[in-house]
Amino acid sequence: MLTPKKLNIGDKVMIVAPARRVRKYDISAGVQILEHWGLNVLFSENLFGEDNQYSAVDELRARDLQEAIDNPDIKAIFCARGGYGSIRIVDRIDFSPLLANPKWLVGFSDVTVLHSVLSMLGIKSLHAPVVATLAYSTDSSVKMLHDVLFNDASCKISSLSDNAVANNRVGCASGVVVGGNLSILYSLLGSNCDVDTNDRILFIEDLDEYLYHIDRMMISLRRAGKLSRLKALMVGSFSQIHDNAIPFGKNVQEIILDAVGDFSYPVCFNMPFGHANSNMPLILLNNIELCVENQSATCSW
Repeated sequence: MLTPKKLNIGDKVMIVAPARRVRKYDISAGVQILEHWGLNVLFSENLFGEDNQYSAVDELRARDLQEAIDNPDIKAIFCARGGYGSIRIVDRIDFSPLLANPKWLVGFSDVTVLHSVLSMLGIKSLHAPVVATLAYSTDSSVKMLHDVLFNDASCKISSLSDNAVANNRVGCASGVVVGGNLSILYSLLGSNCDVDTNDRILFIEDLDEYLYHIDRMMISLRRAGKLSRLKALMVGSFSQIHDNAIPFGKNVQEIILDAVGDFSYPVCFNMPFGHANSNMPLILLNNIELCVENQSATCSW
């Protein structure tokens, strides 16, 4: 696995918008945090562009990301926000320069598309707040992101204790962690950046989905062989979840446990990753230790 170098004060970093459009006021508070860390923050050329929902047409969004990848002076790439659109440009991008000069890619949600490509290439990346959500993330999320980027810090992250009951499946596991947004992982099935989950710890999270569709996605992952050889399953935030007029009859935890019912590895819920204020950084492709108890879990590296 290739690990990007830690950042230093004065390093140049670039903010890109590979998906939904963004305005200066959306990211100004997040930019201030990055600058407070001592980073020299640059904006991609089309960062504040507009093409309906997108920050620019596909060609220009791809060009901006390629510039951030190719420029050796750029030490890390921060995504401005998620939304939808990364999948439209991913095949236009040459990621090979990162094999010789790996740099941190930071983001979550739709950025899972890019994380998945890097996972296939063996390059670690950071599932962490985008710039637009950085200022609204918990202090502990922001501090840990800084410590990971600047200090190669070891981390220990515990499940959220103030959430609903966790129907965890108890056990401990160690291994490489992969994954991200469930909807994106589902959309990548069968593609050239379909994530390899065999003998790995899979992490999933999602936002604004219907219960029946979460079931559809989990069953699709199972049918595609993505759930059968896991070392463990780690479930982050599933927020703003909807039901139909005729109730689906299962909640998120029940849906997920049903999908992995034929397997015996540990499963934990309420981990502080994803679409919530507590969105702790998770280094994808990192080796982690996961210990799951009845109502709590910890992951560490």
